[in-house]
Amino acid sequence: QVQPVESGGGLVQAGGSLRLSCVVSGGIFSRNAMGWYRQAPGKERVLVASIGSLSGVSTYYADSVKGRFTISRDNGKNTVSLQMNSLKPEDTGVYYCVMLAGPGYWGQGTQVTVTS
Repeated sequence: QVQPVESGGGLVQAGGSLRLSCVVSGGIFSRNAMGWYRQAPGKERVLVASIGSLSGVSTYYADSVKGRFTISRDNGKNTVSLQMNSLKPEDTGVYYCVMLAGPGYWGQGTQVTVTS
């Protein structure tokens, strides 16, 4: 059974940085695209960034995070990461790691809170 597990969330001041990591057990990690979603309080989950399978050359970023966030993967460690720089209060939310395969395999999420 595929199970992503996120880590790295926390409380940070605006302008700061955080690095989220997600380790995936089960499945064939390298052959599947991965994504990070964010759910802000009272809002729907939105895709923040994604990375293609294998070498991960193909990436996507929401307009709101372009130039500030970087997604990467390490297939040898079944890990996908999200480096978040220049954080803003509007980046606050629960961040979910998702294997973009079939119905989607979601982690339980990690809280990121950015204070002004």
